[in-house]
Amino acid sequence: MSTHTDLKPEAPAQVSGLPGLLLVDDDPLIVETLALALKNQFQVITASGRKRAKTLLQSLPEIPSLALVDLGLPPQPHAPDEGFALINELLASNQHIKILVLSGQSDRGNIQHALTLGAVDFIPKPCDINLLRARLQHQLLILDAEQQAEVDGTASETAILGDSEPMRQLQDQIGQFARSPFPVLVEGESGSGKELVARQLHVESERADLPFMTINCAAFTPELLEAQLFGHARGAYTGANQARAGFFEAAAEGSLFLDEIGELPLDLQSKLLRVLENGEYYRLGETQPRQAKARIIAATNRDLRSAVRAGQFRQDLFHRMSVLTIRVPALRERGNDRFILLEHFRKLYVLDAAPFRLDTGAEACLQKYDFPGNVRELRNIVIRLLAKYPGQTITQATLLDELEIDHDDRTQPGVSSGDDSLERDLFTDNFNLDARLLEWERRYINLALKMSDGNLSKAARLLGINRTTLYSRLERLSRENG
Repeated sequence: MSTHTDLKPEAPAQVSGLPGLLLVDDDPLIVETLALALKNQFQVITASGRKRAKTLLQSLPEIPSLALVDLGLPPQPHAPDEGFALINELLASNQHIKILVLSGQSDRGNIQHALTLGAVDFIPKPCDINLLRARLQHQLLILDAEQQAEVDGTASETAILGDSEPMRQLQDQIGQFARSPFPVLVEGESGSGKELVARQLHVESERADLPFMTINCAAFTPELLEAQLFGHARGAYTGANQARAGFFEAAAEGSLFLDEIGELPLDLQSKLLRVLENGEYYRLGETQPRQAKARIIAATNRDLRSAVRAGQFRQDLFHRMSVLTIRVPALRERGNDRFILLEHFRKLYVLDAAPFRLDTGAEACLQKYDFPGNVRELRNIVIRLLAKYPGQTITQATLLDELEIDHDDRTQPGVSSGDDSLERDLFTDNFNLDARLLEWERRYINLALKMSDGNLSKAARLLGINRTTLYSRLERLSRENG
């Protein structure tokens, strides 16, 4: 039986016993070669671009565990933007999916940005098939470790861990809001742990023994999203061969978590507002209202206030959703929590290898890093270090290769890719701004004096200062030199 499934509008059959692998590449030769090479280990499902992959995901009964994604995809195969967007969409469909980037877009900035977004590994083209198999098998072991952690109650992406002041405040808010029947809006950057906060709100509530249902509003077309939320009657749309309950019905009196609520289409926003106001909703294709009893928890990484001003989000829905609001702090705001989380992930993902160690330079580097990908990025960094350097001491230079210290304005407004050398300076040991500025001042003054043959007046004009100021600075520099 073949395990290679071509993209079709209808859902392809799943092959029992083999983990799913989504392969997205616009080169048919690469797709055919890899699908053939991997067919005995994986059910390979292929797509030639981002939009076709998204269509496929919406038709599959189960999201694949692994994805192998090219960054350069149509309509701009020589740019990485479609690949970056696909990484975001795959994680929206399944936050546990392991995405490996297989691409000729091997510029370091592209690699690091893909990893920051949530990809777990990067394999350049042309790839070594045996290396690829080993990397994929390693990610399956990681998935097994995460599933076991769920069973043991020690979830892998544990943003609730930490003893920083922002996290203590977060825990206090969760305790205050957990038993309230009102909706809660959880705000925070991607990868910061919003779903864990939602789960904790459910666990600490009186609904803890009832269902906790999660749906990502960015993962479906509007029609499919409405059917997922509210259910549908038989024949309500093409492919609806039987009636089906939606998430509101399945959640019963438990909790329903609407992730990325900022992506909810406007017409569905009005229907959600009706649910919040009087509890009523309709299955697609039915005229008899049903009653929702689930508590709503929503999350967003968007600024919904700006979306309201832009007409992209209903103001009345925003006010109903934001009565109780929790902001999840970014990892860069959490001080030494990064080391608590690092140790947690190191123990969780060590598998059969020996753990790595950080030297003092690497620790200092990690302390300064701002983690644009938040907790998810830290988790993936630990996984890569464990795989590449088992039992070894990680130096500052080694760690720098895993960090997106030159991420551009896509992730850090105000910092351009031309600032790479400055950013690297900030991550070096014992960086001191005063000393660095003093050194630059000395170099400029020495050059100006050289160009003016030691004439103070000419040198001062080159430097844009007066002669007296230059003389004073020369005296200060002389004292600094001792």
